[in-house]
Amino acid sequence: INCKKALLEIMQGKSKGTKSGYRIFIWILKNFGVLPGYFVLRFVVLYFFLFSHKSSRVLYSFYHNRLGYGFFASIIKIYRNYYGMGQSIIDKIVIMSGIKNRFSFHFDGEENLREIASLKKGGILLSAHIGNWDIAGHLLKRLDSRINILIFDGEDEQLKEYLSGITGAMPVNIIVIKNDLSHIYELSEAFRKNELVCMHADRFLEGNKTMMIDFLGKEARFPLGPFILASTFKVPVSYVFALKESNLHYHFFASKIKDYSHLGKADLMQQMLKDYAMEMENKVKQYPEQWFNHYNFWYN
Repeated sequence: INCKKALLEIMQGKSKGTKSGYRIFIWILKNFGVLPGYFVLRFVVLYFFLFSHKSSRVLYSFYHNRLGYGFFASIIKIYRNYYGMGQSIIDKIVIMSGIKNRFSFHFDGEENLREIASLKKGGILLSAHIGNWDIAGHLLKRLDSRINILIFDGEDEQLKEYLSGITGAMPVNIIVIKNDLSHIYELSEAFRKNELVCMHADRFLEGNKTMMIDFLGKEARFPLGPFILASTFKVPVSYVFALKESNLHYHFFASKIKDYSHLGKADLMQQMLKDYAMEMENKVKQYPEQWFNHYNFWYN
């Protein structure tokens, strides 16, 4: 019971329960591997499936209206989406904490990332909430360049502190998006040192400025911030994703380098958004159960 409760709270981003539940869950992963963890996950996912009405409505609209699945197929996709999200959290804990595992990885386009690192101009690695970016970021330590990951600081501090103790020090530098915009100075310093910055561009907070483009057949809103950064610092860009292809296998994708420095600000942002939306749309169609977007992405 404690194990199920711990996983449920981790998926919800909460830490109101006792740490014993987390310890039990981690003990299972260390001693028996991820498959028993996936078994416990089935029961947790059933809770999300039955009671997360708001996000389920969003997912149903995505699968039914945007991808064209029928009623029953869309319902199955919703369950599998929640299950995939839980798997990604378990996998993240296992890999980042150094727990012995049998995961395998295929790197498609690693040469592109090595090229962008070798240019010593800095760079942006743009991804989305597709697959398991936490694992992708961890694997980027293979590159001969310091990696910075830009994130929203939405996690509960107590839970984040506990999980940090489990997973140990990240092999990358975390830059937290803050209301006082101090993260801009950190980003500027990273680019000045010719480092790589990884970020998502498929989620935004209410009130943030956005850009519009056709995505899966309907106008969708994308956050303006990542595209402003690219237009300001004029650094090369690669689009990267890490997708789960079986219980124990991940496929890492990195696009060829895009250099937009010859374009003016407006044209740069529009072309970059067009390229990003195309890359993202291809991945969403290939792996529809692994886009963990649980809010209304499209413009009404």
